[in-house]
Amino acid sequence: MAGYWIVKAGPIRDAEAQQAYVRLFNLVAQRYKAELIAGKGRIETVEGTDFPRQFLIRFDSFETAQAAYRDPDYQASLPFAARMSDRELSIVEGVV
Repeated sequence: MAGYWIVKAGPIRDAEAQQAYVRLFNLVAQRYKAELIAGKGRIETVEGTDFPRQFLIRFDSFETAQAAYRDPDYQASLPFAARMSDRELSIVEGVV
């Protein structure tokens, strides 16, 4: 089963932190063969908290998604992510 990161993020507060985060995320995404499934298009929040930026990122398995999150390069990106915007990240297992 595939694994997914579901990322919900607020507006960008710090563009320099965003650049640093994206650079590190791209290293990890390439290493773990992550695929951005959704997040570059329109968003309509119909229930719950509105996050203007939301992303669905696919990995080959739940374990791969966990490993990518725990990767030292991704862990190094977390202070930049915190400066960049408020956000939530969940790792979920696919059903098909």
